[in-house]
Amino acid sequence: VQLQASGGGSVQAGGSLRPSCAASGRTLSTDTVGWFRQAPGKEREIVGGIIRSGWNTVYADSVKGQFTIHRDNAKNTVYLQMNSLKPEDTAVYYCAAGRTINWRGPYDYWGQGTLVTVSS
Repeated sequence: VQLQASGGGSVQAGGSLRPSCAASGRTLSTDTVGWFRQAPGKEREIVGGIIRSGWNTVYADSVKGQFTIHRDNAKNTVYLQMNSLKPEDTAVYYCAAGRTINWRGPYDYWGQGTLVTVSS
């Protein structure tokens, strides 16, 4: 099983990015998929998750209304749409997947992370 997080990059404040989490060897539509981030010098924090076998999403208060998570089951991929980006959103973003029904985890599989840099 592999999770591949990609789609990070560098943007100016106010811009948008849409990292993706693609899986091989696992069907993400039946998993809960979470997105996490870790900023330099800070602990990893959860950003949000999409609950298994459905479309329910949950977000951390810090990104509500700014980030959205959605699935493309045909592509076995989960996306993190990030809008109105701020410099404080700069971090490595990770996806994780598992059979949990709790968006906070625990998760069984982790992607390698994709770097998002937001400049002011």
